[in-house]
Amino acid sequence: MKYLIIIIFLLVFTSIIAGLVIDTSYSQKLIGFGVMGLFFVAFPLFAYYRWKDKNIKDYMITKENLEEMRKSQEEKKY
Repeated sequence: MKYLIIIIFLLVFTSIIAGLVIDTSYSQKLIGFGVMGLFFVAFPLFAYYRWKDKNIKDYMITKENLEEMRKSQEEKKY
């Protein structure tokens, strides 16, 4: 999965750069498809790859997490 994301990113980046450098009738389409590929393909794959084994509740603010944060702040003061 990691290598697939790298390959897609390189293809998207190459498409954007080619659209900026090459002066043809479809250069704006190259830039547009590159940006769309980046935001609709590369970023969601990257986000899935990085978050697939994580627990979402560890990153949410709940009463228990707030109490733990307050306790850790109090312990740091003393």
